Amino acid sequence: AEMLLAALPTRGGARTVVVALDEAGAALSSAELAERLGAWRGQGAGAVAFLVGGADGHGEAATRRADLVLSLGRMTWPHMLVRVLLAEQLYRAQCILTGHPYHRP
Repeated sequence: AEMLLAALPTRGGARTVVVALDEAGAALSSAELAERLGAWRGQGAGAVAFLVGGADGHGEAATRRADLVLSLGRMTWPHMLVRVLLAEQLYRAQCILTGHPYHRP
């Protein structure tokens, strides 16, 4: 966990928001995720880093550092599929924030 946390991006001293993906995390709707991302952007976050845990989950240090522990559902997903699911949700969140018609509530 320490190596992962040490590799977090830094942007001109701006804070990096950390989201740890974990099946026991908060289950947010797409609109709720968009709201969080918009709030972090409004607060001047330099970056948002999403941590995908290994087979044994995240270390305690990563979970403590996380600004949000997020669940993509109670099922276990392969890492490569998690990347696709997360990419789609980030695209959807951006569409929600900009009023693009991709997302239909």
